Amino acid sequence: MELLNIECLGKRLRLEGSMAGWQQLYWDNQLVSQKSASVDNQAFNIHEFELSRPASMQTSSTDDVITEASRNIIKVRLEADVQWQPFLINYVVLVDKDTIAEGQRNTKDIEQQVPEVAPVKKQQFSMVGLASLGFKLLKSAKVVKAMLAAASVAAYSWLFSIEFALALIACLVIHEYGHIKAMKHFGMKTKGIYLIPFMGGLAVSDERINTRWQNVVISIMGPTFGLIMSIGCMIAYWVTGNIFFAGLASFNALLNLFNLLPILPLDGGHILKSITFSMNSMVGLIACMAGAAIGVFISYSLGLALLGFLLLIGSLEIVFEWKTRHQSHLLPLDRYGQIFSTIWYFLTVGILIGIIWYFAGSGDDMLAMPLEILKS
Repeated sequence: MELLNIECLGKRLRLEGSMAGWQQLYWDNQLVSQKSASVDNQAFNIHEFELSRPASMQTSSTDDVITEASRNIIKVRLEADVQWQPFLINYVVLVDKDTIAEGQRNTKDIEQQVPEVAPVKKQQFSMVGLASLGFKLLKSAKVVKAMLAAASVAAYSWLFSIEFALALIACLVIHEYGHIKAMKHFGMKTKGIYLIPFMGGLAVSDERINTRWQNVVISIMGPTFGLIMSIGCMIAYWVTGNIFFAGLASFNALLNLFNLLPILPLDGGHILKSITFSMNSMVGLIACMAGAAIGVFISYSLGLALLGFLLLIGSLEIVFEWKTRHQSHLLPLDRYGQIFSTIWYFLTVGILIGIIWYFAGSGDDMLAMPLEILKS
């Protein structure tokens, strides 16, 4: 990831690095110094390189050739002290032993930066990826949004009633608006919400995230907004006694609960991956897997077979990818962020399951359907 990007001698001086310990220094997009990953993984590194002095600034002398050559060389030195959790980098740039720049950067700086070189994304074939590509090509036209919304209403009306289809669309819009709200919180430009028939919705932004905290917040705000809607519908049911609100609360809770499953590209997959990959020790991974095992055990004990099975699959996926965590460009969560994100995630999951369980006990077959799906 990009740690530093400042001006040096009229060009950009850029420092790239990772938690694994490797660092690469670029001046005018040319690699001038690098440090390999090591077991020691030292936070403090010194990068040094030399530049030829411009012809207009070169001097000639009757001294020997070696002395004259050294006089026409500019020596640049970058001292970088990097702390990853919580992130903080202190830096000093010296030119011929004179300090020309110094300062520090923290997590907020990383969140707001636009890296000069975008990270290379691994290309994987998936229907979701193809759909996303298609919408990126069309997202500039507002008419596309209207067409997709109409197609979604028609599709869900075919499966349910027109009233329930409109209610389901409202659930999807509120869920995706949660993502949009989080993106705007981080200053990201958004392109709006696209409804995809039989697949849900998609909140679109051209900008990319720089930290795992951004990834967690953007991912979990969709289900959080969905949870707020379910609670609102439940209150409306208590006040009016209209079973329509009960059904909306229960099915909306099921929709958002599935989005929190720890499987990519679902929201839950992004959240738990960010938490797990921020743990820079085997102890952290073991603790995470112990928590997943407890979750699987509780799910099967409560008869939630589908939830337990998907939780198991998602946990195994995280384990297989854990060794690659240092290759990510995303700034990891600090310890506070890991704990807060974990509590936020499991609290949201627990309340959504509680809403589904509550309405399943009402004796109504329709309201019992979400719980039966989880038990399947």
